[in-house]
Order: sequence, then C-alpha cells, then structure tokens
Amino acid sequence: MSWTAAGEDYEVALVEGKVAARRVTSGKAPGQPLKTLPKALRDHPEVESLRRFATWLDRHAAECVAKVDTWMTSSLPVPAPLLGKVWADEAWRDALRDMAVVGDDPEEVGFLRDITESGELRVVNLDGETVRLDARTVRMPHPVLLPDLDELRDFAAELGVTQRVEQIYRATWARPDDVEGNRVQKFAGGRYGSRFRVAARAGSLGYRVSGGYAVCPVREGGRTLEAMLWIGAPSWDAEEVQIGSLTWHGPDGKAVPFAEVGPVAWSEGMRMAAALFAGRIVEESGE
Repeated sequence: MSWTAAGEDYEVALVEGKVAARRVTSGKAPGQPLKTLPKALRDHPEVESLRRFATWLDRHAAECVAKVDTWMTSSLPVPAPLLGKVWADEAWRDALRDMAVVGDDPEEVGFLRDITESGELRVVNLDGETVRLDARTVRMPHPVLLPDLDELRDFAAELGVTQRVEQIYRATWARPDDVEGNRVQKFAGGRYGSRFRVAARAGSLGYRVSGGYAVCPVREGGRTLEAMLWIGAPSWDAEEVQIGSLTWHGPDGKAVPFAEVGPVAWSEGMRMAAALFAGRIVEESGE
C-alpha cells in the first residue's frame, strides 16, 4: 500500500495489516519504517483512517472465508463467472486459492490456482498438470464427498497445498450403514467447569448457541438440518456441566432418524461434538 503524508515529518501506510510510519525529512535511515508508531502520530487523522481501513480489511477477509466455507459445506454450485469477478480481490483470492473444485464431472478434481475474468479456471489435477476447467458452475465439495480422499490428501501434501478454508484436511466422520436411532451418546459426559465455558468454546469455534444447545446448521440435498449438542441449560453460575447427546433436527424441530441424515450433516455434527468434547476437563493420572 502506498505511503501517505501525516504531518510534515512522517508518512504512514498499512504494512502487513498494521499502521507503520517512516520519516521523510530526518533520521538515520530516511524512508525506512520505524519499529514503533511515534507518539505524535497515535491520534493523527490519517492513522485513525488507516486503522479503520485495517479493521474493515480483516472483517472483509473473514467474510470471504466464511462464504467459501458455506459453499463448501453445502456443496453449492457457484457460477464460474462470479468467481472470475471476485478473483481480483486479494481477500477472495486467498480464500479460494487451492480449494479442491469440480466442474461438470464430479470425479475430475483439481486444486484451484487461477481464474480468468470470464470464469475459466486453472486447476492442478491429480496428474500434477495445470489444466483448464471450463464449466458454467463449479462446486467445492465437502471432503466427505470427495472421491479417493486419502489419495487427494497425499497429493496435496506433495504439492504444498495450503487452504484458508479447511477442506482437504478437515476432520470427517462417515455414518455407519447399520447405525440406528436418532441420538449419539459417544460424547456425552464430557465435563466443563461451567456452562459459560463450553458455550464460549462453541462460539470461538464458529457454532451458534441456542438455549441449551450448540448448533451446527448444514444445508444438504435441498434441505437444512441442524446438528444439536446439549451443553447445559443457560446459566451464568459456576456449576459444573456435562455435554449431553448429539441429535439432528429438521425444519419442524423434530429429531431426525440417523437414516435420514446425509453424509455431510452427519460429518459436520460429529465434528462439532468432537471439538467440544476435546475441550472437556481431563483428570490427570497420578502416574
């Protein structure tokens, strides 16, 4: 980002997301960014403007990542020309780059590397070749839906793939074919010092807290299911609470039988429950 005058002696700019200053008229190293912001500039209008802009950039980057994550968890078809238009934006480009994408053939997976303004994608396929992907819409499949996921992960490691949106290395759970019922007890009993702590952990992981539940909505197959994990009745006291059962609920609020829970909804619900279970109180052994 270009440097802007801030008074007679300094210029300011955003450097790696933070406001930096440099001298323009004096100093041992004219033109070099200073280690700290001079006191005289801390309340300068240009500095305040840059701080607000940095906050907006951070918020915008987070929104881009959240949107791509929604496309991925829902396996939504995204118009290729739309991707071509947003690719010029660095925040969008960072969120989209290296996502595993598919076009018309769901078996042809490639890692996204570039997009033209018209929406033609450049992807690296499993043969290590950069090829064109010319499709009207593009999907970024949830990893539980990707064919040969282990092979894809190995190739991603060789290629040095890094993703802002967790996709390839996202923890997944496959629903057993013979499972019955509508309630998972695998994570029940995980203890927290208070309901506030488990709710705070759920919020920090991006899950909604409603009533006594941590909630993870997933749109799949044209409908939305909500994975719901009991975390205790709302209370601000310090009493210990235990995680309860995990269930999936339809739009009518009723628990859905396991047989009606799709692979993505199942995986994302189990992922939420496992993440909250991991933050439980663990008793240290005497050994």
